[in-house]
Amino acid sequence: MHSGRPGPGILSNSMHPAVFLDRDNTLIANDGDLGDPDGVVLLEGVREGLGRLHRGGFRLVVVTNQGGVARGRYDEAAVHAVHDRIQELTGRPPLSFYYCPFHPGGTVLEYAREHPWRKPAPGMLREAADRESLDLESSWMIGDQPRDAEAGRAAGCRTILLAGSADSTGEADHVATGFLEAVDLVLGDGA
Repeated sequence: MHSGRPGPGILSNSMHPAVFLDRDNTLIANDGDLGDPDGVVLLEGVREGLGRLHRGGFRLVVVTNQGGVARGRYDEAAVHAVHDRIQELTGRPPLSFYYCPFHPGGTVLEYAREHPWRKPAPGMLREAADRESLDLESSWMIGDQPRDAEAGRAAGCRTILLAGSADSTGEADHVATGFLEAVDLVLGDGA
């Protein structure tokens, strides 16, 4: 369920701060299940913002629920293809990708169950921290849904919800009107 390349610090003994990023409607436009890399469209400011976060010393880790696998809408190879396309469009900053293909309401027996990686559980963030020597306390989670903030908080990160998300008030440490404002909050250390 880990895809993509491990962060550059995987062989390092020191801990690194990270920004954990939800995928759909945080990095790319997607209101449904997306298994086609040709459908990947970066949201405004994402490429620039990721570059700024990377230059600011943060590892960039995408954590995404992909219940479409459990619902039989696409397979894990399609998830990897979408992630490869995101990396291609975002350019130089290396991204690590973690995804959860499980969903308790799934129709594909192999994936039709709950899983500790499925947000709002913090499993993907904790797995990434273990694999890539990430310091969760100095890290952030940016997403568009309350479950993203819940996962970030449960992992010990500071959290930012993008405006327009349902019931965003009170769920996160900060609310941002767009991706670049979220980046400003991270780089300004939440000030």
